[in-house]
Amino acid sequence: MRLRVLIVAAVLVGGFLFITSRANWRYRFLGQGSGVPPQSWSGPTVARGAGLSADETNNIEIYKTAHLATVNVTSTVYRRTIFLDVVPSRDQGSGFMISGDGKILTNSHVVTNERTLEVTLSDQTRYKATLVTRDESNDLALIQITPRKSLPWLRLGDSDGIQVGQKVLAIGNPFGLNGTLTTGVVSSLGRTIRGENDQELEGLIQTDAAINFGNSGGPLLDSSGNVIGINTAILGPNGGSIGIGFAMPINRAKAMLEDTQAGRKRPKLGVTVVPVSGDYADALNLPTQGGLLVQAVDPGSPADRAGLRGGRETVQIGNVQLVVGGDLIMAIDGRPIDRNDAISRALSSKRAGDTLELTVFRNGRTTNVRVKLSDSGAI
Repeated sequence: MRLRVLIVAAVLVGGFLFITSRANWRYRFLGQGSGVPPQSWSGPTVARGAGLSADETNNIEIYKTAHLATVNVTSTVYRRTIFLDVVPSRDQGSGFMISGDGKILTNSHVVTNERTLEVTLSDQTRYKATLVTRDESNDLALIQITPRKSLPWLRLGDSDGIQVGQKVLAIGNPFGLNGTLTTGVVSSLGRTIRGENDQELEGLIQTDAAINFGNSGGPLLDSSGNVIGINTAILGPNGGSIGIGFAMPINRAKAMLEDTQAGRKRPKLGVTVVPVSGDYADALNLPTQGGLLVQAVDPGSPADRAGLRGGRETVQIGNVQLVVGGDLIMAIDGRPIDRNDAISRALSSKRAGDTLELTVFRNGRTTNVRVKLSDSGAI
């Protein structure tokens, strides 16, 4: 009997020692004991999610909604090869929904051939599109599709209140890569660049958010997901981004939309101007506060009918070539000129038939000129 008890006890003790040694061996296998190859990385043994910062979460939430309302716009154009053969090619850009029934804002230069417009949604559904209206002076266009269901759309913000340094997000289809998100900040405001057909685009938003070929017409969003601009142009070699992109302020598009809904056309002034102030103004015997020096007046335009005068002689001042002898616009509707895009901003709140009062410096004296606006002219 005693022998049987001793055997049972020995079995129990042996089993206990075996089980505990196995557990200790497994623990060493996981990397905590000796004889295990060292880790090839530093940090905690147990991997943990890094988590998302508040800014990252903001980017993600905006993208989830906004990319669904961003579309790819293509049109077929016909070009001549070096052998003078006419061949079709496809131009592409971006756009975004502003209503659930298929209204889309984009750039005018994206709508190359309005008869062959096609829109591809984020789910790759394709629709034929028609041109509703365009504002070439601001490189804007409104196109329409007829969707089979209500579509997601974006809210239009207020571009007058944006500030240099605030975060922006750009969504588009660069190089055909659908739904691409880039982020950055507003780098500057009121920029003027030369667009297609050698026309000047004024009052643009400059951003360092990467914008490339195919981004044109896509939305530039603020941190609340509101559209504050339409990505329009880049400065870079061979259509590549170097961190300098430009967007048309959304308030220009809102004015176009209001006029379209009311059946009105955008008002024009009909002048070409350059900003002049400080030393340049002194050199030209103009008031130091400066303003916008009229270089040319379009024949038959509202400015021409009101008697505004363009320059008559070209001079070189420092590194700048100017046409001098024309009127210096110092104020518009009583507001001193404080931005290069002052004319465009003033016209955005006007309609054809409205009157614009210009304070101009001419022949050594200041005078007021009243201009009745129409939908003809350049600016």
